[in-house]
Amino acid sequence: MSRPQEAENIVSQSVRQIGFIACFLLVLLRVAIGWQFLYEGLWKFNTQKTSKPWTAEGYLVNARGPLRDRFRNMVDDPNGLNKLDFEKVEASWNAWRDRFVLQYNDVEYIQADLDKLLDGPGEFTQKLDQLPPGVDLEKFKKPKGSYLRYNAKARQLETNLHLLPGERDALIALAASNPAGSEDTDQPTAEGAGGENSTKKESGVSAGVVKKWRDAINALYKTTGKLSLKERLQVLLKEDPVRIGVVHEAHEGTIDHKRPGKKDVYEHLLARYEHNLNDAQMAFQREHLERQWREILEKKAELIGPVDALTAEFRGAAYKLLDERQSQRGPVAENPGKIRQINQITIWSLMILGVALMAGVFSRLSAFAAAGLLLLFYLPMPPWPGVPEPPGPEHSLYINKNLIEFFACLALASLPTGRWIGVDAFLRRFIFRRKTD
Repeated sequence: MSRPQEAENIVSQSVRQIGFIACFLLVLLRVAIGWQFLYEGLWKFNTQKTSKPWTAEGYLVNARGPLRDRFRNMVDDPNGLNKLDFEKVEASWNAWRDRFVLQYNDVEYIQADLDKLLDGPGEFTQKLDQLPPGVDLEKFKKPKGSYLRYNAKARQLETNLHLLPGERDALIALAASNPAGSEDTDQPTAEGAGGENSTKKESGVSAGVVKKWRDAINALYKTTGKLSLKERLQVLLKEDPVRIGVVHEAHEGTIDHKRPGKKDVYEHLLARYEHNLNDAQMAFQREHLERQWREILEKKAELIGPVDALTAEFRGAAYKLLDERQSQRGPVAENPGKIRQINQITIWSLMILGVALMAGVFSRLSAFAAAGLLLLFYLPMPPWPGVPEPPGPEHSLYINKNLIEFFACLALASLPTGRWIGVDAFLRRFIFRRKTD
């Protein structure tokens, strides 16, 4: 081989060599990306033990671009319609209660306390020393299957009714119609001043009994007026005409027309948006779609917000039943479903890949897997022309932070950085007995 050819080969090899500083910076890049993955995974993992666990649901539900439907379908209920169905919400509450009882089965009366939170007490009571003379509770008109009685032994009123204002007034009127207690109360029991004093004393006693009756009925009305969580949910999802609409019947069993409620408006907006989304081509059409989407999100928050608040109230009240030692066991797992699996896969992928990149374990394969994960983060909301920008201060076109890290991980996948500094170098040197790079 001639000297010019040898010199050319030496130059060619030196071009392909990487200097120490470049190697160090590439390893530092790998460790930095690994640290970011690990920390993000740990943060998401730690939130699972709080009242507001991290979930990918919001990110997937708001997916944009050509793969919108695919990412949204990863969520069990992307539009939140299941939370507007009483039976489905009730079933999810019951399932969470059962898991809570299973996890804290050593807590005394935990099943009964949770049932009381959901369904309310089976009976309401109110202390009362005695019934006013002449009051007959059998004369009180009650719905079929309900009762209102006086327990003389326990000296209390007992009922399973949620008293209405009219029923409260009717009960008070039972004693007000005969405040003196009987027809003979106004008659003196003896002649002269002694008889008059006796009459006044009896009237005063009867008036005091009536006042105690009135106070007891008012207290019972306030107690029974507190609906249980399931009763409040039923009012919200099945009985509120503003939310669910009003059905007008022309004849018995025949629907004449229905005045739409907020739920009907929300479903109509969803259907209109999905229809217009396929036809949007021009910029003004996409801007109009963005306004429609904001309107949909406002309606969704208005409808689903109260249901989520009831769910949070139930779970918060359940955890308050525990003492500090019992609470250390952590929160009850969420309902099983697609989004829970995605959350777990995302969290563990971030932590495992973060450790692998930092330690330099199978560095090329780890970097390639990290690039694939970053691509999945990029595609739900790609910064492409015609795709609405996600909320936030960042503004990008084609390239955003996720895509930059994606290219960085691909670059790391093309280089044996683990052989330079990492566990790969240790394995190569001491296990496989090969020379390290």
